[in-house]
Parts: sequence; structure tokens; C-alpha cells
Amino acid sequence: MKRKWFDKKVLILGLSKSGISAAKYLNELGAECWISEKNPFKEEDREKIEELKKLGIKVENDGHSDEFIRGSYLAVTSPGIPQHNEIFKRLREEKIPYISEIELAFEEAQSPFIAITGTNGKTTTTALVSHILSTEYKAPACGNIGTPPTSLILDKPDYYVCEVSSYQLAMSPTFRPQIACFLNFTPDHIDWHEGLENYFKAKASMFREDKKPAFAVFNYNDEKIRQFALEYGGEKYFFGKELSQNCAFVENGVIYFKKQGEKEEIIRTDELQLVGEHNFENVMCAIICAKIIGLENDKLKDALKSFKPVEHRIEYVATIDGKMYYNDSKGTNPEATMVAMKSFPNKKVVLIAGGRDKNTDLTEFCSYANKYISQIILIGEATERFRENLAKNGFNNIIYAGSLEEATDKAAQTDAEIVLLSPACASFDMFKSYEQRGEVFKNYVLSKAH
Repeated sequence: MKRKWFDKKVLILGLSKSGISAAKYLNELGAECWISEKNPFKEEDREKIEELKKLGIKVENDGHSDEFIRGSYLAVTSPGIPQHNEIFKRLREEKIPYISEIELAFEEAQSPFIAITGTNGKTTTTALVSHILSTEYKAPACGNIGTPPTSLILDKPDYYVCEVSSYQLAMSPTFRPQIACFLNFTPDHIDWHEGLENYFKAKASMFREDKKPAFAVFNYNDEKIRQFALEYGGEKYFFGKELSQNCAFVENGVIYFKKQGEKEEIIRTDELQLVGEHNFENVMCAIICAKIIGLENDKLKDALKSFKPVEHRIEYVATIDGKMYYNDSKGTNPEATMVAMKSFPNKKVVLIAGGRDKNTDLTEFCSYANKYISQIILIGEATERFRENLAKNGFNNIIYAGSLEEATDKAAQTDAEIVLLSPACASFDMFKSYEQRGEVFKNYVLSKAH
């Protein structure tokens, strides 16, 4: 429900993109906005801080001071702040409620949300649903994909196609999308949530009885999600297997949609620019969303055919000397990399992996390596633990490199058909972000193509 903001003091936690967007939106509506950033001042932030101050928004670094906290009507938190952080204890003591920026946008928006969560594939599916619906509606991609939904409210979109992370859901007590999609679930962000079950509960909170979406979409092939979904009482669709109920599935290289027993052919998988079984699951989920909304099949098929893979997610870069190079820098955990590994069946694949280790179990990763990968080139801080685990599981065709560029050069000297950067690790030992890591790889590969 839309609130009245005039003269209300709102505390914004974090000088993040979402925090700045929330502050600007609320400032426009007459709220007094105070942004408290716990990190020290960085020169690169000077310009945006000065712009915020010109708007009358107060900003502090090295926060969170009593002056900024005291008397706040509400706090809007950035997704990177763990829920066990001391600041939330202080807010509770002061009886100041706190919510995510997505929750704020949901309260303020007049249009429905299509929300997409899961451990992997969220960004591709969000971008794809937005791409499909944009043939007929104003349906921007937003949320964890990089565009804060509060920055879109004044444009009045028809739908908000929103990627939602477990961080954001944990801070969104009333968020109720019209369509809620649960793509998959594997261990990740365990420290932030203080346990695997808490991580699952955060994801599953979109489907709680007290805020049930109008339509729920579940991955039938994910065992944990399937068990959860079978007990779910609302209107639901499954993707990944043909069922008697509402579903989307692949049969003999064709994706079908089925509702109330009637089966429709939507598209052949070889007509898509996306590759891999996991991407076919993303496509099936997107098809269900489009069919729920009522998009015509010819528009749906044309949009599916024209959609290009999202940057850094099994993104084709170039073919050089018969080798195809793919950038999957977004593969920041072993599970995401395992998805990339199996995307090239019956091909000889050399994998570039490594970076800052997340210390998750590597047993299944090693099993996938034995099945799908001919050679692995290891870089970064995680090299030794990955080498030990691979060797223990019988994979010894390992090359070492001191940099991403050296790894790319060594990959070029192998007899592989596919060179796949999918690190299974965070990027922070060598790069600022997975985006920067992917850009370095792409630019280096393209420099060799000329």
C-alpha cells in the first residue's frame, strides 16, 4: 500500500545503486532521505554524493551514526548487508522497521510484478521474459539484474519483470508478485543466511500462504523445489517434464506448452540462440509467464528466436582457428559452472576455472569435470584446493596459469573444440567483479581474432 512520505525521515542503508534509487524516488515525494554508508569515502563516489547533496539528500560515510538512525520512520536496506549485521539490532532497539528496495517498489507501484528467483539462471530468465513481453507491453527487467525497480515507478510500466535474490526476499515481508518463478536451488550464500535451510526459506518466502502469488511457476526437475511445489496449494505451473497438469516441456527437440490437457508446439530448441539444457529450462519458464499473460504464439516465437544470451552467461565470444570461445564469468560457484560444463555435449571442452574460493564441496564438480571436460586450466587463489580435489577424484589433465590471459593462450594450444571460461569462484582475487573478469577475457580473445 502506497504511503505518504512528505516530511518523513527515511534512513537508506548503503550507497548502492538500489539505495540511491530509493533515496531519489522518496526525495521526489517529499521525504527527508539520509543515506548511511558504512565504508570509508572513495574518490570515485564524490560525483554521485555531490549530486545527492544538491537534491537535499544527506550522506555519511563510515556510518551508521546515531544522528542518521534516530527518529527514522523507515529504513531501506541494500541487499549486500547480512541480516545478522549489528545495524539491524540497532534498528530493532529503536523500533525502526526496515525493508528492501524491492519491497518499497512493490508498495509504491501500481503495476504487477513478475518475480524470478533461484540460485542460477535468474538473470537470463528475467531478461528473456522482459524481452518477450516488451513486444506487447512496457515490461522492463529490474531488481537484482541491475535496474532498481524504484527507478521505474514514475514511468508506470505495465509489468515489472524482477530478478529477486535471497538477500532481497529476506527483507521483503509483504512482497507479492502476480507471477512468482522458482528456477532451481543449490547451496550458495550460506554465510549470509546462516545456514542452508534459511537460504531456502528466503527463496520460498515468495510462496508463503499469507502472500501467495496469483500464479506460481516451478522447476519440476529440481528435487527440492518439486517436493516444495507438490505441497503448494495455489495455482501452479511446472516446467521440465510433461505432466497431466499445466506445464512446459521439451520432446524430441521441440518445446511444448500444455494447459488443461491441450498441448501446443512453441519452438524448436535449434531455433534458439541459447544453448544447454539449463537454458531450455529458462526458456520454458519464460514461455509459461508469456502464456499466463496471454501473448500470442507468433509473437512469442519471434521474441524467443531473437533473444541473445545475457552477457557473461555462456556468452559466445568468437571462433578462432576452429575453437569456439565462451564467456561464463558469471559462473561464480561450482553449481553454476557445472551447468555450463554440460552445455556442450559430445564436444571437447577446455575449462578455465579458479579465483577466490567459496570453499563449497567440490565432489560433484569433479564428477562433472570427468564427464564433460577434457582439460582444466586453473588460475587464482583457489588453484591448490581445486587441484587436490580434482586429483583425488581421478582428474589429472590440469594446466596452471598465472593470469587469465596466460590461461587463454594455453587453452588456444590445446586440441579442444570449446574454450570455456566458467571459474566456479568469485573474482575478487584478481578482478573487481565477475563483469570485469568477463570483459578482460572477451577483449583478450577478440584481440587474437584480428
